[in-house]
Amino acid sequence: MGRNGRTHPHLGCRCVGHFYAGATRLGIVDVEQALVHLFRCAGDEAFFASLESALQQRLLNVAGRQRIRDRLPENARWLVDLARSDADSGLESLLRLRLHVLGIRLDCQVVITGVGRVDFVVGGRLIIEVDGRENHASPAHRHKDLVRDAATSAMGYESLRFDYAQIVHDWPTVQAAIVAALVRLGAVA
Repeated sequence: MGRNGRTHPHLGCRCVGHFYAGATRLGIVDVEQALVHLFRCAGDEAFFASLESALQQRLLNVAGRQRIRDRLPENARWLVDLARSDADSGLESLLRLRLHVLGIRLDCQVVITGVGRVDFVVGGRLIIEVDGRENHASPAHRHKDLVRDAATSAMGYESLRFDYAQIVHDWPTVQAAIVAALVRLGAVA
């Protein structure tokens, strides 16, 4: 809300008011301002996924990215430095951020000859795919995913696929599966 903004509580309201010293039009601020407020309100993960989404949609230029970085607390600026513009979804961003925090390095959006692009490759042998419902819910998409997994297996890769519910609501299981696969493949000690 701008300097003259007022809150209007309503039945069941769980809204969080954000106040901005600058001028707003109908409570709307630019993407940079919204991202800074999102960091303050929702924390690292929501901010990072939203920042990568803004970058992927080309809503931020280099100068805007730097202004956001400058407005974050010093201990959070690494999030802007880590952000990429090639994440296809917030789920990919979330998984990459969480694995980065664990010290696991990912190659992103890797093209494998004869298979196409995969979300992530870790240690040169583990493929991690993030399957959002909109792209993988139909039987045809599921079949295509299985064909790709079989092809990459024949090339010596192991594939792990995770959906929204697993990444958002059951992260410990996802993390354990990834770490176990990396140990099994000798990609981590």
